[in-house]
Amino acid sequence: EVQVVESGGGLVQAGGSLRLSCVASGFTFDDYAVKWFRRIPGKDDKTVSWKEREGVSCIDPNYGTTSYADSVKGRFTVSSDNDKKTVYLQLNNLRPEDTAEYYCAANRCLDVCRVGERDWCPYAYWGQGTQVAVSS
Repeated sequence: EVQVVESGGGLVQAGGSLRLSCVASGFTFDDYAVKWFRRIPGKDDKTVSWKEREGVSCIDPNYGTTSYADSVKGRFTVSSDNDKKTVYLQLNNLRPEDTAEYYCAANRCLDVCRVGERDWCPYAYWGQGTQVAVSS
């Protein structure tokens, strides 16, 4: 069974840190790039689409290419452990505006971190999300 599972979310004060994990199983991890998305908690989001969520960070586990949204650059760090089939997102210096549900998704196009999404390269697998709440 194919699974993508996020964990590590929680409640933290502004300026604090969290580390999110995305564990993949049931598919060839090295054949996919992985991107972190987020959406505001409580928002009506019944569909699974990257167009309805904010892209946060992206990594190609093989080549090592990474990218970050301007809003998190310098504060978040994405990394991977290929043996564990896990992608991590280190969230530092958290701000209240970082409050959201965070998702990881796997894309068959390994260059998605560099060139962005294309309609012919969909995200094949999505996790269930993990919630991050940052208080003032």
